[in-house]
Amino acid sequence: MRGGDSLRRDVLRMASNAAYNVEKRNQKPLTEDEFLAVLTREVKTRRESVEAYTNAGRTDLAGKEQAEIDILSEYLPQAMTESEIDALVGEAIASTGASNARDLGKVMGWLAPRTRGRADGKIVSGRVASALAKADLSAHDGGTH
Repeated sequence: MRGGDSLRRDVLRMASNAAYNVEKRNQKPLTEDEFLAVLTREVKTRRESVEAYTNAGRTDLAGKEQAEIDILSEYLPQAMTESEIDALVGEAIASTGASNARDLGKVMGWLAPRTRGRADGKIVSGRVASALAKADLSAHDGGTH
């Protein structure tokens, strides 16, 4: 805070206040996982803002939001790579016995605690939906020919 970086100071204060508000609401101190969930939610909010500002042609505001994401990301676990996500999706489908798109919720329930704070939920659910669609197609192709 004394480093003179006002953006970093303000972002960390906002994150700290968000965590404090959750602690007050829950009436107990946050666990490490709960704190990471707060940081992840803060990053997600800013990603949505970046998208909205970019679509509105406000690159100045989108840049500020992106800078805030970069600061918050320093305090989150290392993001998963696409291949790590795909491997985990395959493991989740096998573990849950999922075979079609209706099983998306079951697979996401298995994946959520394993990817929290390390992968964007929209990306993970897209990968799951794609993998389940392929599994569903291959099951139908195998049974009809």
